[in-house]
Amino acid sequence: MAITAEMVKALREKTGAGMMDCKRALEETGGDMEKAVEYLREKGLAAAAKRAGRTAAEGVIESYIHLGGKLGVLVEVNCETDFVARTPEFQELARDIAMQVAAANPQYLTREDVPAEVLEKEKEILRAQALNEGKPEKVVDRIVEGRLEKFYSENCLLEQPFIKDPDKKVRDLLAEKIARIGENIVVRRFVRFQLGETLE
Repeated sequence: MAITAEMVKALREKTGAGMMDCKRALEETGGDMEKAVEYLREKGLAAAAKRAGRTAAEGVIESYIHLGGKLGVLVEVNCETDFVARTPEFQELARDIAMQVAAANPQYLTREDVPAEVLEKEKEILRAQALNEGKPEKVVDRIVEGRLEKFYSENCLLEQPFIKDPDKKVRDLLAEKIARIGENIVVRRFVRFQLGETLE
């Protein structure tokens, strides 16, 4: 199948990838637009992984205030250069992350940040639930592992479904932005305040 300039342009608009990358993706997938998007995402994620080791010391601290001042979030998102930190795309990403924290109320940044004692307690609870449901002992551990994934996706920011596109996780969003912008991007930390939440 001949790859036309229109096809390349359409794929470029859809993914933000370079012209030659789009052309190559369409050639590799026989002109199938959906497969080409997947191909580019896979390549982009590979590119993002390569950049993960680079130092990200620039960036922004973004704030988001919701519910008429009753809920507020501060988030630090880092990149490699001040130039990228000032781009609208990077600032929009930081704002999206702040809105994610406001909406989904994660307790931790990554699954590695969950304290061991919290994880053990959660495993105990999930194990007891599975046994109470009458699940056979030999499959309980697998059930616990599966339910732990749900725990991570509810409590760890990077594991959560992205509020604007629940088909992708926040970490997938970051990987896409890393591939598109060409710099390592790291969500460093966040804090979420809700009015009166510490009052008994």
